[in-house]
Amino acid sequence: MKAVEMNDLTKYYKKSRGIENVSLSIEEGEIFGFIGPNGAGKSTAIRTLLNFIHPTNGTAAIFGKDIVSDSKEIKKLVGYLPSEVHYYDDMKAIDLLQYSAKFHEYKNTNRIHQLAERLQLDLHKKIEDLSFGNRKKVGIIQALLHEPKLLILDEPTGGLDPLMQNIFFELLTEERNKGATIFFSSHILSEVQKMCDRVAIIKEGKLVTVEKVETLIKNNLKKVSLISEDSQIADFDLDGVLNKETNGDHITFLYSGEIKPLLNQLTALDMKDLLIQEPSLEEVFMHYYE
Repeated sequence: MKAVEMNDLTKYYKKSRGIENVSLSIEEGEIFGFIGPNGAGKSTAIRTLLNFIHPTNGTAAIFGKDIVSDSKEIKKLVGYLPSEVHYYDDMKAIDLLQYSAKFHEYKNTNRIHQLAERLQLDLHKKIEDLSFGNRKKVGIIQALLHEPKLLILDEPTGGLDPLMQNIFFELLTEERNKGATIFFSSHILSEVQKMCDRVAIIKEGKLVTVEKVETLIKNNLKKVSLISEDSQIADFDLDGVLNKETNGDHITFLYSGEIKPLLNQLTALDMKDLLIQEPSLEEVFMHYYE
């Protein structure tokens, strides 16, 4: 059984595009990245999946349960962290989290204190007295608290300092090791590259590709950097050369063709230095967007 399955999932806001014909599946126990810039449709897909908004067309299921007709059952299995958390300002963090635990009939309230200690959160402050980052910590604890089978995280690290981000990723790894599936939306590509098994790239509401992170980076795309005083360097071109940038005697580009024609062209130049390497996920992502 798939943890998540979307089939042509579509959401329009009247005539405005949300997402169009999104089809993907996520295996149980997988950490799955969902990437794209703001406005690409990431949050719309997540909110539709959670039945906060109704799909215009298409279907989706979580652990085999329909997102619309079985929404109540699904919510028992899911921990959700939105990109921005909004709570009752006059409640203390501890009261809010205990209140949340009761909804899930989760009785191990010691876990609230364990998670708060890891994240360095003062549970006895009111929500209105917490910074944006500390409110996000409350959201993280609420999402993890009841040990859900599926974690859906929308831009989860916003507001967290680098130390807290590392602790947060440690917590995710622990949940994954316990069997949880993690659906992780982000525009911070280094996080996705670090954490995820597979990744989907979404552009203007449509899926561009779904690949293993490793495959996406290695998929016939090379990053080439060279230094040459050859006057022909500025005119260097070849089918498959992408995103070429020239700065004096230094040229960098991505290359998506066969390696032999590239090397034949390069050996004709008078080079001082040459580096051919795998691109970062960010560079691959920009290739898809450009």
